[in-house]
Amino acid sequence: MRELVELLAKALVDNPDAVQVNEIEGEKSVIIELRVASEDMGKVIGKQGRIARAIRTVAKAAAAKEGKRVVVEIL
Repeated sequence: MRELVELLAKALVDNPDAVQVNEIEGEKSVIIELRVASEDMGKVIGKQGRIARAIRTVAKAAAAKEGKRVVVEIL
């Protein structure tokens, strides 16, 4: 899931080298922290949070296949 979120984020931003993804894994849940450059924050969040919601939806679908829950935090 980490690679999936990283791939999506790098495709959206102007500065893909600044994208950092950290994965914190628990028993049945995973927390994914996504960090981007401050000037790219709007591109990752999108209008009214639509892109952020889409990233979270894709990550949840991937986690469901593994029987886990996922939380994507954009920092």
